[in-house]
Amino acid sequence: MPTLNYKHLRYFWMVAKSGGIARASEQLHLTPQSISGQLSEFESTLGVDLFRRVGRGLELTETGQRLLGYAEQIFSLGGELLDSIRGDAHQQSVTFRVGIADSVPKMVAYRLVEPSLSLDEPVKLICREGRLATLLADLAVHRLDMVIADRPMPDNLNVRGYDHYLGESGVSVFGAKSLVKKGNLPFPQLLDGVPFLLPGVDVALHSRLMRWLEFEHLHPRIVGEFDDSALMMAFGQAGAGYFVAPTAIESYVVRQSDVRVVGRIETVREQIYAITNERKLTHPIISAVCRFAQHDVFGGAIAPGKAPVDWSLRSR
Repeated sequence: MPTLNYKHLRYFWMVAKSGGIARASEQLHLTPQSISGQLSEFESTLGVDLFRRVGRGLELTETGQRLLGYAEQIFSLGGELLDSIRGDAHQQSVTFRVGIADSVPKMVAYRLVEPSLSLDEPVKLICREGRLATLLADLAVHRLDMVIADRPMPDNLNVRGYDHYLGESGVSVFGAKSLVKKGNLPFPQLLDGVPFLLPGVDVALHSRLMRWLEFEHLHPRIVGEFDDSALMMAFGQAGAGYFVAPTAIESYVVRQSDVRVVGRIETVREQIYAITNERKLTHPIISAVCRFAQHDVFGGAIAPGKAPVDWSLRSR
């Protein structure tokens, strides 16, 4: 089985990025003939064609496109490695990579992660946002140090990780001023029959809200479902429908989105977890973030299943 020649991979990457052998040769300070020969050797070793000729230029084959994606990741990680090594010896920063599930409200995520930038040791923060399954896959191969999510580790994922419960909040219901003016019923009856924006089915809050609506015999008109809480808030701000967000960030949502609070649901809880590769937290930054979350942000976390507590984001 052939081994990967990283010099050949770099030549391929440069040709693919620059759009041709001539430009790549200028950037690499090599002759076009030399690069062409190295590419031919690379293709021969792999047993596949990476480029095809289109007129006077080159176009990536399907295999070449796939290889380019891997090359981008490899050389991006190589660049991060060099940046880390070349940092100021007296002020080297520690890189902290955190994944944030797109269902987690952005202001909550900010308040959880922000303390990492206030530690005595300089920290370079790298945030990745996406679907929880994708983030957990990155956590498994140590591309992330921690994942912030609105639920524990799903049982159906073959990924090793440990849940660290941080806290929870009830939710508030918000509406644009144009919607609120039309309503003259008390809460929660005012939600019956009105346009409503629901968190997506992959968001933990979705099923809790649906059960609450059924319990209250309310039937709002669901006009949209959103996996991304920020996108749902943007639609809500535009008046597309009522929406929910944690009561903990109620004042921020009102100020940021120019909406009004129409009611609060204490029995529907937004829970937040930190997911890591460690059962017992030893990573100093993760430990600091979790301690701050539990004692300063959430006012003392409780174990799931016990009586819920109210919490609010307090200024430091």
